[in-house]
Amino acid sequence: MSTVSQIFAHTLKEIGVRFVFGVPSGNMIDYIEALRQENGIDFILVGHEATAAFMADVCGRLTGVPGVCFATFGPGATNLSTGVGGALLDRSPLIAFTDEMPDHLLNRTVQMNINHQQLFFPITKWTTRMNTENIGEIILKAAGIANSEKAGPVHIGVPAGIGIQKIEKITSSVDYLRLDKKRWSPIVAGQINKITGLLKKSNRPILAVGLAAVRAGVKELVIRLADKFQIPVVLTPMAKGMFPENHPLYAGVLFHALSDLVAETYREADLVLGMGYDPVEFNYEEWMPSVPLIHFDSTGADVDTTQIPEVFNVVGNLENALNELLKVEMPVKNWDRTVLQERNTRLVRKLTPKPDSFSPLVVVDELRKFLPQEGILTVDVGAHLHLIGQQWPTPEPKKLLMSNGWSSMGFAIPAALAAKLCHPDLPVVALMGDGSFLMMVGELATAKRLNLKIVFVVIYDNSLSLIRIKQGRKKFNDHYGTDLDCLQKEPTNHYFGVPVIRATNPEEYKSGLEKAFQQDGPIVIEAVIDGSEYNELVLKSNK
Repeated sequence: MSTVSQIFAHTLKEIGVRFVFGVPSGNMIDYIEALRQENGIDFILVGHEATAAFMADVCGRLTGVPGVCFATFGPGATNLSTGVGGALLDRSPLIAFTDEMPDHLLNRTVQMNINHQQLFFPITKWTTRMNTENIGEIILKAAGIANSEKAGPVHIGVPAGIGIQKIEKITSSVDYLRLDKKRWSPIVAGQINKITGLLKKSNRPILAVGLAAVRAGVKELVIRLADKFQIPVVLTPMAKGMFPENHPLYAGVLFHALSDLVAETYREADLVLGMGYDPVEFNYEEWMPSVPLIHFDSTGADVDTTQIPEVFNVVGNLENALNELLKVEMPVKNWDRTVLQERNTRLVRKLTPKPDSFSPLVVVDELRKFLPQEGILTVDVGAHLHLIGQQWPTPEPKKLLMSNGWSSMGFAIPAALAAKLCHPDLPVVALMGDGSFLMMVGELATAKRLNLKIVFVVIYDNSLSLIRIKQGRKKFNDHYGTDLDCLQKEPTNHYFGVPVIRATNPEEYKSGLEKAFQQDGPIVIEAVIDGSEYNELVLKSNK
C-alpha cells in the first residue's frame, strides 16, 4: 500500500515532471517529503507563489510536460493565480495544486478559507478537487487536459489531511499518453480543397505565423510554404524563431518597435493566411486590411466579422494542413522581393544604435553579441520588450521567452530560473526594466540558493517608460505616477548575495557582460541608460 502523497509524487514522476515549485504549507509537507523520496523529481522552494506558477509555465513550454506548482490556502492561492492566469493566456501546460479545507470545513468560516474552485475557474481549462480514491486518475486527466489544444493550466484542490492516508492502487499513465497524442485533431483534406481557389486567385497573400505554430513544431514547413509560393511572413512576438529573420521574405514582427514599417507590407496583402495565429497576442482586426482571412488552428478564428467579413477556418493539425498546402500547384505570388528587402533594410537601419550613445538599443544589441545562438533569453513586459520583438534575432522557437498573452510584469526572472533548471547546459539571460525588477528582485535569493548561472540585465531609466510614452502622447504629465527613482545613488555590491555590476556607458556595459558571462553563478548588470529613445521606436498607442 502507498500513501496519497506517495502516489502524488510517483504519478507526477511517471508523466515526466522533474520539478514542483512552491512555498511549503503544513498540509503539503507530506507531499514534499514524498517528492524528496521519489528519485528524479524535486521540490523547488521559491520566494513568492507567483514565481512558482511562472516557473511551472516555462517548464511546460520548454519540455511539453505540464509544469507543476503548489500554494497554500487563501493568500497563497491568490498569489499563485497570477502565474496560473499567465499559463492560460500564454498557452502553457500547467498543473496547479492548492490546499483546500477538508470536507467538513469546506463551507465554514475558517481562517484563510476561500473557494479555490471559484477562484481558479475563470483562469484554468479545468478545476477539480481530489480525494483518496482518485488522486492518480485526477493527475493523469489533468495532464491530458493541460496538454490538449489549446495548451493551458488546470487546478487541483488538495483537501487537508489526506496525504498520509493509505490506498492500494497506483494508476498507470496510459490515459495521459493517449490524450497527449490527440492534442491535434487531423485535418480533413476537404477543408484544404475549399480554400485552394481563394489562394490561387490571390496575387499578394501574406502568412501570419502565431503561437500555436510553435507548439505544433512546423517551422520547416512554414519556410517551405513561403519559399514555394514566394509569400512574405510576419510573426507575432511569441512566434519569433519560426522564420529566419535574414530570409528575403521576412517582413517583421507585428506591433512591436517600428511597426509602421512592417505595416507597409501587410497593408498591401489581398489575403491573410493565419498559421497557428492566436489572437491572444493581437486580434486580427487590429492590423489586417479588409481582405479575406484563412485561419489554420485547432479552433476557429476569434474575429469581428463586421470588420473582416470573409473568414475561412481550417481546423485541425497544422502539420497536415501545411503538407496539403504544399501539394497545391499555382504560380509564384506577385510580391516585389526588392521592395520587401528594402523595407527590411530600413527596419534594421533604424534599429542600429547611434554612435556614442548608451540607449536601450545598445543594451539589446550588445547583449545579442554576447549570448550564444543556442542560449535562451527571457524578457519582461515594458518598452524594452517592443525593441526585443524587432531587434533580437531569434534562431529557433523557444529561445526567446516572454508573456505576451497575459503580459505580466515580473515574468523574466522566474522564467530564467525555470529555463536554467530545464536546460542547465544552455546559457540563460533575463532582460527586464527597473519596474519589473522591483516586482521580483527577491527571487535573486532563489537563484543564489540554487547557484544558477544566469545573467540578469536590468535596464534602468527610472521610469515605467511604456506608460510614460502613453501619457506624453495624450499631452498628460508624463512623470506623474511613472517616475520610479529606484536606482541607489551608490552602486551596491550585491542583492541577496548575487554580485552586481553597474554600467553607465557602453564601455562599462561591454566590460560587465564579459565578466558576467564568465561568472560561475547568478549576476546582475544594472544598465543605467537614457530612455528617451523609446519615444521614437514604440509606435502602437494601445500596447
